[in-house]
Amino acid sequence: MKKPELLAPAGNMECLIAAISAGCDAVYIGGNMFGARSYAGNFNNDELIEAINYSHLYGVKVYVTVNTLVYDKEVEEFMNYIEFLHKNNVDAIIIQDLGMLDLVRKTYPNLEIHASTQMHIHNLEGVKFASDMGIKRVVLARETDIDTIKYIREKTNIELEIFIHGALCISYSGQCLMSYFLTGRSGNRGTCSQPCRMKYDIVDDKKNNIDNYLLSTKDLNTILNIGELIESGIDSLKIEGRMKRPEYVYLITRLYRKAIDNYIKYKDTKITDEDIIEMKKIFNREFTKGFIFNEDNNKFTNEYRPNHLGIEIGKVIEVDKKIKIKLSSNLNQGDGIRIIGSNDDGGIVNKLYKKGKLVNSALQNEIIELDNIYNVKKNDIVLKTTDIKQLNEIKEKINDKRKVNIRGYIELYINKPIKLIFSDGYNKVEVLGNIVEQSNNVNMKNEDIKKQITKLGNTIYNLDDLEIKRDENIFVRVSELNELRRNVVEKLNEARLYKIEYKKEKYDIKLTEYNEEKGYSYLINKKEVLNKIKDYKYIYTENEQLVNDNIIYKLPRVIKKVPIGNYLCSEIGSVYLNKNISDFSLNVTNSYTVAFLNSLGVKRVTLSYEMKYDDIELLINNYKNRYKQNPNLEVIISSYPEVMVTKYNLLKKYNIKNGYLKDINGKEFKLIERDNLTYIKNYEKINLDSEKLFDMGVNTLRIEI
Repeated sequence: MKKPELLAPAGNMECLIAAISAGCDAVYIGGNMFGARSYAGNFNNDELIEAINYSHLYGVKVYVTVNTLVYDKEVEEFMNYIEFLHKNNVDAIIIQDLGMLDLVRKTYPNLEIHASTQMHIHNLEGVKFASDMGIKRVVLARETDIDTIKYIREKTNIELEIFIHGALCISYSGQCLMSYFLTGRSGNRGTCSQPCRMKYDIVDDKKNNIDNYLLSTKDLNTILNIGELIESGIDSLKIEGRMKRPEYVYLITRLYRKAIDNYIKYKDTKITDEDIIEMKKIFNREFTKGFIFNEDNNKFTNEYRPNHLGIEIGKVIEVDKKIKIKLSSNLNQGDGIRIIGSNDDGGIVNKLYKKGKLVNSALQNEIIELDNIYNVKKNDIVLKTTDIKQLNEIKEKINDKRKVNIRGYIELYINKPIKLIFSDGYNKVEVLGNIVEQSNNVNMKNEDIKKQITKLGNTIYNLDDLEIKRDENIFVRVSELNELRRNVVEKLNEARLYKIEYKKEKYDIKLTEYNEEKGYSYLINKKEVLNKIKDYKYIYTENEQLVNDNIIYKLPRVIKKVPIGNYLCSEIGSVYLNKNISDFSLNVTNSYTVAFLNSLGVKRVTLSYEMKYDDIELLINNYKNRYKQNPNLEVIISSYPEVMVTKYNLLKKYNIKNGYLKDINGKEFKLIERDNLTYIKNYEKINLDSEKLFDMGVNTLRIEI
C-alpha cells in the first residue's frame, strides 16, 4: 500500500510555515499573477524564492498555481513568469490553459506540469489526454466518484490528485461563467465573486418561492473515509484553503497527517469525535463527504447559511439589561460568537459575567451574562465561531517547528583528520577537520563529543543517532567540534536545496491550413425549427433523435464514457478521442490554444464566451502572424449561455419540473435537467455583431435557438 502525498494550501508565508509545521509533504501556492485565487495573500517573486527554499530545506515540494485562462496580450508576461519559477526550482506548476500547457511543455521540457481541476478532467479519456501530453499529474474534478477514480487508476499510470477537504464549488471547476456574466469577474481568471454564496428563490410554473442560499455547498470533509482513498491508489490528497488563516491550515493538515499515518500503520485513522469538533470550531459550513462518496443530493448544500457556523454552545434564556445564556459548552473571554434566530448578531466576547461578576471563562451547563449589545431574543441559538484557546494553542504548535531527523557518523583517529558525516536518508555529506592529537592527560569522553555534535537547536535538524569511531586518549578542541558541526549542517542544507535542471527549447507546432469561409451554424433541439433556417453551414443539436448526416450531436460537458463519432465536443476527453469540433466550454482565449487544438486534429475551435471583440481580433492577428495561416474559428453570437453545470440536481431536490433561479435583483436563470445534472442558463441573451466578427476573420458564427 502506497502512502499518498499530503498536499496543503498556503496563501502566504505564515500559512506555508504552518502547513510544514503540521507535517505536509507538499504545498501549493500562488504568485501575484495567473493564479485562480487572486484574493488570497499570495507571494511576490522574492517571497516565492523564500518559500521554495524554506520548503525544500524541510523536504517539502512546492507547486505553484498558474491556473487561469491567459489572453494573447498576456502570453509574454506569463512565459517570463514561468521561466522565473523554473529557474528558481519550483517542483511543478498547476495549469488550466491548454495553449499555455502546450507552449510551456515544449519550451521548458524539464518543468513538471500538473493539470488543474479547472481543466475539468473527469473521465478516462481526459486523463489519457493529459498523460499523452506529458503532464505528470491530473487533479481530477471534485465530482469524480470513488468508483471512477479506481477505474482510472487501474487503466493509467499518471499521478492522480483529489481534493479531500475544504470549500466546494457548486459547479464543475472551469465550467462556471456565472460570476463573469453577473459581475464581470471571472472564476476562470481567479476573480470569482462567488454568486453561489448568495440568496436565490427557486421559481416554478406555479411561482413557488424558496428564498435561501440554494447554491451554497457544505464543506468537504473526507477524513473518516481516508482509508478508502489511500486504498484506491491516489497519489496526492489535497486540502483546499489558500484563503484561510494559518491556524486553519495547521489544524486541518495536522489531523489529515494523523489520519493518513495511522491508517498506513494500523488500518485505522484513529480520528476521534473531539478531532471533528476541533475541525468544526476552526471553520465549517457543515460537512459533506461530497460527490466523491456519492453524498445524498439533499445533504450537499447548506441553504440556510453560507458562512462559518462554528459549534453550538448555548441558548439565550433571558434578554434584559444583560443577555443570559445557558451554556452547553465552554466559553472564554476573547471567543467569537454568533447568535442566530430572530436575527443574526455577534462579535468578540470582551466581557463575560457570572452572577454579575466579570470572569475569564465559563463551563458547560453554567449560566453566563453578556452586555446587551446584540439584537437577539429569548431562545436564540448561540454559536462559537472563534475559540481563542484553540487559536493560541495552535500558534504555539506552529512556532514549535518540525525537525528533520538525521543520522551522524564521526571518526576520531590519532594522526588522522576528523571526519564528520550527516545523512538525511537521501543526502550524505562529509567534512574533514584537523588532525586528531594524542592526549597524555585526559581521555575525551563520548558524551562530550556527542554533546557538541548534537547542538542543533537553531537548525531544522534533529540528530537521531551519532555513531562514534575513535581511538582512546584523544584530544579535540570543543571549538573545532562546533565548527565541524556548523560546516556539515551548511553542507547538508546546500544538498537539500536541490536544483532542477533548467532547459529551454524552441516552440514548434504542425498545423492544418483552413480557408476563410464565412457562414452560420445553429444549435437546435426541435425539428420544426429546421424549416425556419435557410442559410447555414452546420447544425448542432442536443436532441439525439434529430441526429443525421447533416446534424451534429453536441456531447454533454460531463460524460463518463466518451463515444466515438462526429460530434461537437464539450470537454477535453471527447475532443482528444474524436478530433472533431470543440465547444465554448474548452475555454479557448488565446491563439496558442487554437493552434494546439488544431494540431490535435480539431477541425473547428469555438472561442470562450469571455472573449471580447478586441481579444478576438488580437487572437486572430497573432495566429496569422505567427503561423502564416487562418484559424478556423467559431463564435457564439446569439444564445442564453450555460453559466453553470452542476452534479447537484436542484430540480429534483425541490420536486420541480420546470423552474428558474431568481437572484436578489430579480434576474432569472433557467434551470435545465439532463442526465441528472443541472444546467443553469444566463438570465439574458447575448447578441454579438456578426459583420464585425466576420471582418475580423471568424469563419463561423453560431446562433443557439
